[in-house]
Amino acid sequence: MDDGDFSETEEVSTTLLRKPNLELRKLLLFKAYKTRWFVLLVLCLLNCSNATIWITFAPVADQTAQYLRVSLDRVNYLSLVFMVVAIPLSFGATWMLDTLGLRITLILGSWLNMFGAIIRYIGSAARADAEAQYGAVMLGQTLGAMAQPLMIFAPTKLAALWFPDHQRATANMVASMANPLGILLANIISPLVVRTSDQIPTLLLAYAIPPCIVCLLATVGLRTSTPPTPPSASAESAGSEPFIQGIKLLLTNKAYLVLLLCFGSGIAVFTCFSTLLEQVLCVKGYTNDFAGLCGALFIVFGIVGAGVLGLYVDKTRKFTEVTKVNMSLSALACVAFSVVSLMPQQKVAVAAVCSLFGFFGFSIYPVAMELAVESTYPVGEATSAGLIFVSGQVLSVLYILLLQALTKRLTESPLSTCGDAVLSWKLPMMVMGGLCALSSCCFVLLFHTRYRRLEAEQQAEYQAEQRVTASGGECDAPSD
Repeated sequence: MDDGDFSETEEVSTTLLRKPNLELRKLLLFKAYKTRWFVLLVLCLLNCSNATIWITFAPVADQTAQYLRVSLDRVNYLSLVFMVVAIPLSFGATWMLDTLGLRITLILGSWLNMFGAIIRYIGSAARADAEAQYGAVMLGQTLGAMAQPLMIFAPTKLAALWFPDHQRATANMVASMANPLGILLANIISPLVVRTSDQIPTLLLAYAIPPCIVCLLATVGLRTSTPPTPPSASAESAGSEPFIQGIKLLLTNKAYLVLLLCFGSGIAVFTCFSTLLEQVLCVKGYTNDFAGLCGALFIVFGIVGAGVLGLYVDKTRKFTEVTKVNMSLSALACVAFSVVSLMPQQKVAVAAVCSLFGFFGFSIYPVAMELAVESTYPVGEATSAGLIFVSGQVLSVLYILLLQALTKRLTESPLSTCGDAVLSWKLPMMVMGGLCALSSCCFVLLFHTRYRRLEAEQQAEYQAEQRVTASGGECDAPSD
């Protein structure tokens, strides 16, 4: 969309935190354009399609291992590569978002996403030797992993640049929850499509079509990184610190470091849950379909919780309180899952705990990202959110490797639906629950911060009011 199109699609929103006199309204008039919804849609579709690529194989790990003729550990590596690749590339992604802008970053991400999905399908369909076939699928996964930071860091930047202050948390929530929505779709679609191992190529073809469509939308539809006029006071005065200086400020911000480690640990626990769910449940006789249902409930309730929290914090600005309460409740749900997942014939209990874990756990993500921006302003939004994601990826790799190392092979398991390799997950699940509880307790006790961005906006509006008063109450509304 060209800049000339904006005049036909603009909406007016007034940001006013102090007394509502007419002159101040004119001075503080910020414009929010309808085009923001298209940019948000493109980002949502990119995050969703990328998430389906990431978690494609986890719900059908046994069939994937049979088709690719590899072990379950190597199937897990197809998901683990997203964490490994994201760690070094995340710094480049944050630099791109804060320096080159949304448009270039999202278009590059869309092309990497598309090529990764296509290569996965072509590699799986060609019945070469096992190593070549697995290598081609891994190459596609790696390209998808390279695209992930370019998309997953963008919600806070998009919300800050395109949305007024009373919609920022909601916009961030919508863009962020597109990623778990993709996980949800993969947990539903993968078990439905793959009834036998020979259907793996069909599954990868189905997952290759959406990235192609989204790539076209991003390439053709995204014409600018920012709207012609800012939607809020902080967007108007967006003077983010230089990238290196921003990193230094983050590493000396005590509140941010607590958030970085504690919430990064939470991200790692959720990653372990999504990656290992099917392998944990099958030992006790639960089918792939049921594991997919539990994964779906986890995401659905997480999206519902995120929607509720996004609207709530947009109205109340209680970022810290909401995050602390939900992290505590999600830790309780994680501990409950580590217990009930080890019990056979407890479908209702397992499904209920997965739902609660998603409702309290996944819903924290967009609020915590906004909290990171509030506690570190004026550091760039992508930088502050990006480092937390890097922390989550590093800890995800460590946690998955740790949990896999703690498993023990069972000589017999009459209830198992896992196939050849039957592992005991009792100790790993207890460790996962303990890690989640520890990070939540540390966050509740140690995290305290000011809301720097909101304070800066209030200060800017106070100064504007003083200028209006000094000039006798006469000012012109800003031109379009």
